[in-house]
Amino acid sequence: MTLQAFTDNFADNSTDAGFQFTFFCDNCREGYKTKFMESKTYSKGKLLKGIGGLLSAAAQLTGKYSLGYGVERGADVIGERFEGQSPDWHKEHDESFEKSQNEAKGHFHRCPKCTKWVCENCWNEQDGLCVEDAPREAVEVASARAKKKVADIQDKAANTKVFTGEIDSKQTLCPGCGKPAGEGKFCNNCGAPLDQTKCPKCGAKNPAGTRFCGECGKKM
Repeated sequence: MTLQAFTDNFADNSTDAGFQFTFFCDNCREGYKTKFMESKTYSKGKLLKGIGGLLSAAAQLTGKYSLGYGVERGADVIGERFEGQSPDWHKEHDESFEKSQNEAKGHFHRCPKCTKWVCENCWNEQDGLCVEDAPREAVEVASARAKKKVADIQDKAANTKVFTGEIDSKQTLCPGCGKPAGEGKFCNNCGAPLDQTKCPKCGAKNPAGTRFCGECGKKM
């Protein structure tokens, strides 16, 4: 029997021991699993299956297969989930499905615009539509505010002066040998001291022994 559900988006989790179904939201795909309903014919079926297994084991010892063993293996080949279940089990299954639908419907809403069945999280209770057709105002405002805040932070960072120092690209020449002396206190080439003197006019630092300031030309 084909199950006629209020939504096609569901899964049948039933076993021979009982019945349970999961119905999914058409929007977020989150599911609601119904309560498990135990099968009243399960214990009887389990007993018969155990007897069939004993007969099958006895038949194997004699090199023959019983009818029950062959049918059981045939069902495995077919691979159908509920193949071989009794008519009483199938009747229970259909009745449980109807009860499960009534239980699940209380957790879903049908959008009158897009006709989707959605869960509570995807339902706009104020507008009576799903959140895809009628997004929640508070959520949209919060989302827009967060995006604007991020944009403002990025804009502020882009216009902020991070480095406040000065870059000095001049090379210090040794007053003794006249070659680039490096950044230490003594020349890398001849070892002469590299004490700098301050210009009395502009304050710029010049190598020791310099006659005129390299910045303003003042005589040192």
